[in-house]
Amino acid sequence: MAFTRREFTRQSALTGAGIALTGTVAALATAPGALAAEDSKHGHEGQGHGHDHDGHGHSREPGYGPLLPDPKGILALPAGFSYKVITHSGVTKLETGEYTPSNHDGTAAFEGARGVTLLVNNHELNGTRAGWAHPVPLTDGLVYDPVAAGGCTVVETRRDGRTAEWVGIAGTSTNCAGGSTPWGTWLTCEETEDKAGKNGLLKDHGYVFEVDPYDKRANRDPRPIKAFGRYAHEAVVIDPKRGHAYLTEDASGPNGLFYRWVPPQGFEHGRGKLRTLADDAGVLQATKCFDKSGKFVDDLSRATQIGTVYGVDWVDVPDRDAKTVSVRKQFGAQDVTRARKLEGMWWGDGGAYVVSSFARGESPVAHDGQVWFYDPKRRTLTLKVLLGVNADPSKDGAFDGPDNITVSPYGGLVISEDGEGVQHLFGATESGRTYPIARNELNIGTEAEPEYSEFTGVTFSPDGRTLFANIQTPGIMLAITGPWKRHPRREQ
Repeated sequence: MAFTRREFTRQSALTGAGIALTGTVAALATAPGALAAEDSKHGHEGQGHGHDHDGHGHSREPGYGPLLPDPKGILALPAGFSYKVITHSGVTKLETGEYTPSNHDGTAAFEGARGVTLLVNNHELNGTRAGWAHPVPLTDGLVYDPVAAGGCTVVETRRDGRTAEWVGIAGTSTNCAGGSTPWGTWLTCEETEDKAGKNGLLKDHGYVFEVDPYDKRANRDPRPIKAFGRYAHEAVVIDPKRGHAYLTEDASGPNGLFYRWVPPQGFEHGRGKLRTLADDAGVLQATKCFDKSGKFVDDLSRATQIGTVYGVDWVDVPDRDAKTVSVRKQFGAQDVTRARKLEGMWWGDGGAYVVSSFARGESPVAHDGQVWFYDPKRRTLTLKVLLGVNADPSKDGAFDGPDNITVSPYGGLVISEDGEGVQHLFGATESGRTYPIARNELNIGTEAEPEYSEFTGVTFSPDGRTLFANIQTPGIMLAITGPWKRHPRREQ
């Protein structure tokens, strides 16, 4: 049943313009130019300033203190924290002897037996294998397109420090983000629209594939989940209650879309079930948003205040396989709501956290990052994080370009930065304060013109003790440990 503009307008009138914010992340803000809605109640308007309380009425800064330079030149961390390199492209090797593939991206962690953690790691390699020094090896039985360079690996880490790595899927392209499923598998997403014959590829690409970290046999004969559509996929999450899949698209000209896939009646999720779906199974839909007055919203960049709430309708996609026209181009200007660089997503608090990494001239309003929360029960999108345009990304301090995200077991979000200049992992507390967790110190540029790769694949271990994250280029997976602590809510 569609959630109409009239219904949303009536709900807004009943509850007031400031519809209650729910979820773990009550209201988040980051400097510069951001305002936490919750803080405005306390007179702390501005750019992320203020304090959290320790439960005894004493205020303290959030986070873990300043970042300390790394003598090894890889990762700056707060005092008391340390890191370990888990995989390093061109350095560490797979069980079969080949080097770890490059360009680490989306990652999820799964609990194995006897303290083992299994991590499925995407490798964002586009085009053919000839263009890369370390493509994903073509493991027999696990190959979709034999000329494509991308795919993902499974990394096993043990309590005694030993690690192992093997191929989960090969022959896919531009495996960017993805998402874990409630039944313990990984959905890897191709961020491309290349069809057979383009860029040297032999098969159509732009699909989602399922990878089982526990059962290598389940990954044989890879089959795309065509029911999820063919476009520049970024991330996907599954609603464990309703069975819907939510998917983001990172594309421009025009901007990409936020999608929902509704399973066919009677379909039950489970291991290996998605690959049994017919290509046209269920319904693929895109968002159409409207504000509290019932006015259509053409682009999510229109929201310029934390706490903005949009009602959401869902519009059916005409041709999900984009046989002749890209999915996002099948809609008119008034049909759907777009957003620039729809990136990472994470399911938590009964809904989906959704990132729009930045917006510039291709969008109505410029910003350096948004994080939205989609509430499937109320069918609303609420703006939780808004980053103003970073005037000088070369300076340490401000954050820009959020990408992969995760909901922290210690409260709030942990966010991978994919912006300009300095690159961080940063956190945001439940009361809206932001703080650095790590800084990439691996300079892949020159001393005169330094360059730092983005962070990707941020995810906690199942026991919450270790934060895993990747430096995309050259491709390094890191395990960060230290005195993690819960950030208390602001006292009212």
